Order: sequence, then structure tokens, then C-alpha cells
Amino acid sequence: MQLQIGRLLEQHLTTTATITGRKGRVKWACLPAPSFSTWCRAPSHWPATSCFFPPRPPVGVGGRPPASDWPGAAEGGAVPFRGWRLLQGCCQSLAEPPESAGGLLQVGRAAELACRGLAGAGAAAAAAMRLLRCLLKGHSALAGAPKYIEHFSKFSPSPLSMKQFLDFGSSNACEKTSFTFLRQELPVRLANIMKEINLLPDRVLSTPSVQLVQSWYVQSLLDIMVFLDKDPEDQGTLGQFTNALVTIRNRHNDVVPTMAQGVIEYKEAYGDDPVTNQNIQYFLDRFYLSRISIRMLINQHTLIFDGSTNPAHPKHIGSIDPNCNVSDVVRDAYDMSKLLCDKYYMASPDLEIQEVNASGTGPHPWPTNQPDQSIHMVYVPSHLYHMLFELFKNAMRATVESHESSLTLPPIKVMVSLGQEDLSIRMSDRGGGVPLRKIERLFSYMYSTAPKPELGTGGTPLAGFGYGLPISRLYAKYFQGDLQLFSMEGFGTDAVIYLKALSTDSVERLPVYNKSAWRHYQTIQEADDWCVPSTEPKNTSTYRVT
Repeated sequence: MQLQIGRLLEQHLTTTATITGRKGRVKWACLPAPSFSTWCRAPSHWPATSCFFPPRPPVGVGGRPPASDWPGAAEGGAVPFRGWRLLQGCCQSLAEPPESAGGLLQVGRAAELACRGLAGAGAAAAAAMRLLRCLLKGHSALAGAPKYIEHFSKFSPSPLSMKQFLDFGSSNACEKTSFTFLRQELPVRLANIMKEINLLPDRVLSTPSVQLVQSWYVQSLLDIMVFLDKDPEDQGTLGQFTNALVTIRNRHNDVVPTMAQGVIEYKEAYGDDPVTNQNIQYFLDRFYLSRISIRMLINQHTLIFDGSTNPAHPKHIGSIDPNCNVSDVVRDAYDMSKLLCDKYYMASPDLEIQEVNASGTGPHPWPTNQPDQSIHMVYVPSHLYHMLFELFKNAMRATVESHESSLTLPPIKVMVSLGQEDLSIRMSDRGGGVPLRKIERLFSYMYSTAPKPELGTGGTPLAGFGYGLPISRLYAKYFQGDLQLFSMEGFGTDAVIYLKALSTDSVERLPVYNKSAWRHYQTIQEADDWCVPSTEPKNTSTYRVT
């Protein structure tokens, strides 16, 4: 029995293709049963050869695992804690392939011991087979992941314009059409960025946090693959698909801070390397932009077809406001930033807004001073709010700290200008400015002005990662816009958000995996072709020409 279990496990493990292995190095993976896959983690003390392990049992009443969550548990009985420890040992023994019949026997023995601990000696054989079926079910799905990644990464993502999002959701929205499109488009976007993850240096890939993010992406891809051959005419299938998208979205909620933690783990272990830093910066820009696009697709589908309407925003089409009042979003972001500033500094600067509409045919722009003449556009209010909130936080902090001895604070001035092509939002503060050499650092993922955050303390998740400005710029770039800083050290900073004025021009900016992207990761940084100034000028009189 033990040898049979061991051979079956070994057979399926050897068919599990490499997910994160590169350069001939095989990484074995053990995927737990779906019912407890959410408990998988990748702590730093695990061997780097593993991708998935059940690190600890789920906690039930009295600190014990709940019986209902393990298929091998006896009916109505509590699962002994020792059984989970034995199961962990079983999975760890599978981190490397058994090399002999003795090794297979050892694996089978570990599996049976785990089942004995879980279900009792009397039902050990049946429980062992149930355990085996759960493991093999997970491995069968996992074995197909590299095939799916390779297949879908050959296709380029299909960027959508704001007008296409709007037209689809506003008139005759068809859930079947959305289902058919997303079950093909989401795997393409996932697979393209998953191919790029494997191009990162091994030192980055080996960090537990990056491995955890990889496991989330693999699981999400497999979740969508279930619907590849499903009938779109079946209402049950459509409902299951919507639920699956919600699960995927929730699973990826912590992708940004987890990946940021992976960067910190790399820096603490290996320090700074210019070439690796360059690759990480290039990758994270593309990775986070891909994440924004995936969440946009998921949000549009779930918000439109979940059968409910947001009472606060009844005219929104999914997450898009077809008549977004820019000044209202500016004020909302200012109000929230003001609350934070008042809380920590007991003071905050005032806000001055001016709007200029130059989109008409007249020769001169005209200011909009009346409420009914405010500038509107088709946009995602949450994206715009995210950008403005980050800029307001920075502007308020700089203003308060640079005027500590003043009785009054200079206001933050916001100009909203609508032209023929662009809608621009300029935020001006008098917070002392930033030196020119530090401007690019503000958009770097490897640099942060704040202390490292303590995860799980209940604070703002990204407060200490320094990701506010880089992510905000990606939100602007997502629909072909941009975010730029213009600073005068000693005076203040102007931050400008550029957005497309027309919904037809607001087209998704999506990363694609191709040879150009591959070559970027292979490029070795060459020596600078500009002179580096020395601390002291060279004394040329000591050199004589002969």
C-alpha cells in the first residue's frame, strides 16, 4: 500500500512541469487540495526548491484544525494536530524526486502516517487514498499551467478604449459576450506578464514573497481555464464565472505590498545592484500596469453583471463615470488628505481651484466660474482620485513641514485645463521643492523616503514602500496619459497629470511579452560614455609632452 501510494505520487510529481525553474533547474511543486489552498504560504525557512507547501493547519476551535476542511477526517471527529504535522513532513519529503524504491516507500509511509494522524488507524487506507486523490487533483491542474502559459503568451493583449468600455456597458450589455471575451483575454494578459516574471534574476525569484505572488497568478490562470470549454448559454456557468472573477480579484488584493516586500527581501539579502535594479524597475512598471488592466476588466464585468446598482452612483457604467466632474474628484481627494494632515500636523493648507476650458472653437480660453460650466470627461473616478490623493498628501506634508514657523500656510493651487487633445491637472505647492537629482528617485521602486512599514499593523499598506508616485504615474499612463513633476528647490513643486480629453483616444496601454521585452532583461549595463567629475582637478603640469 505504501509503495503504491509512493509510486503514484512520484508519477504525478514527475509530470508536473516546471513553473519557476529556469536554466535547467527543476523546481518541484506540491499543490494542496483546493479546500485548503488558501493556507499555502512561502516562509523564508522553506527550501527554495518548493513552490507550494501547507505550512500550518487551519486554526479551528481551541487552536485545532476544523474537521470539515479536510477530506480525510473522520465524520464528526476532530482532526488531530499531529496529522497535519505529518502531512507537512510528507509534502516536504516530496520537495525532491525520490531516487529509488526505498525513497518511494518512504514517501508512501509518510502519506499513510499523515492519513493515520488525520483519520485514525482504522480508516487509514481509505483516508490515504482520499489524500492521494486530493493531491493528484491539484497536481493534474498544476501540470497544465506551463502549457497554458506557453500557449496564451504567444498572443498579444487586446487593448480597449474608454469608448469601447462605455459603449459595451451602456447599450445592450451582453453577459455572454463579456464571458466569451474575458475567458480568452484574461489568460493572455496573465500569461504575458507571467512569462516576464521568470526573466527576473534568480535572487529576486527566490524570495518568498515573489514566489507567493507567482502562486497566486498560477492559481488565477487555472481558475479561468476551467471555463474555456463551458457553454456561454448556460446561466449557471455565467454565474460561476462571475464568482470566479470575484475570487481572483480578492486573491490579488495584496499583490502590490507583497511584491514590494519581495523587493525589500532582495535588498536586505543582496544589497543594491545597478543591473538588477534596472530590471526590477522595468518589470514592476509593466507588472503593475498589467495588474491595473486585469482589475479593470474584472471590475467592469462584475459591476455590470452582478445584478445590482450602486445607489451612490447610479449612472456609472461599471467603474466608469461617463460624465466625471473633475473638480468634484479634486475636492474629494483634497478633503481626505486634509483630514490626514489635520490629524498628524494639526494644520493644513487651503485649496484654490481654477478651471480653463479651451476645447471650443474660440480663439481664447474661458474660465469656468459657474457650477454648471465645470469640466467633465469620461474617466474612472477611482483612478483619478488615487492620483490626486497621492499628490495632495505629498504637497500638504511638504507645505506644513517647510512653514513650521509661519502663522499661515500658503494654499495649494489646482488648475484644470481642457484642450483639444489633453485634459491637464496642475497642482502647485510652496513646500520647498525637491533637488533635480532626486526627481527620478521619487518614481523608483528601489527608493523610499519613508521607514519600512510593519505589515499587519493596520496602517496604510503602502505607506513605507514609497510606491505612491510610481503607481500613480501608472494609473495616468494606463489610458495614454502621464504624470510629471517640475520642482524648484527652495520654492515648491508643480505636479501635472495629463489625461486624454477624448474617450476614443483613451486606449489601454498594455505590456506584451516579445523579443524586445526579453532583450531588455538580457542587457548588461555598459560603462558611462560621459566623464565623471573628480573631486579635485587634475594637475596637468606634472605631465610633459615628449
